[in-house]
Amino acid sequence: MTGRPVWVLNGPNLGRLGAREPEVYGHASLDDLRAACAGWGRDLGLAAEVRQTDSEAELISWLHQAADQRVAVVLNPAAFTHYSYALRDAVAQAPLVVEVHLSNPAAREAFRALSVISPVAKGVIAGFGFDSYRLALAAIASA
Repeated sequence: MTGRPVWVLNGPNLGRLGAREPEVYGHASLDDLRAACAGWGRDLGLAAEVRQTDSEAELISWLHQAADQRVAVVLNPAAFTHYSYALRDAVAQAPLVVEVHLSNPAAREAFRALSVISPVAKGVIAGFGFDSYRLALAAIASA
């Protein structure tokens, strides 16, 4: 991989893309997302590395590493979006974080409307499926 590094970090249940609620999240898999982000990143002069974990602790650790290494992050915090203040505090330390969501959380169940991450992210892109990631990578490339 050549280009400026960008980590694309994904939280819980995103490893189930393609199988989990395809009417909401689509039919493409996490491997499809990896391939798409690698291609978009390459086109933008970025080296996009896609990671996924169901562990809050691991996601926080990755954000600490991003802060220490000054790596920009595209973050889909998934369910942690709504209640993880520990994740919020880790995001606040990172140099550049764009929060993404495949669906539009504000248009779904009421509990999904609140993001504790959004106030400390550089921006939020939601509701465009995989294109949310493409748009976030473009924003990082132009930052």
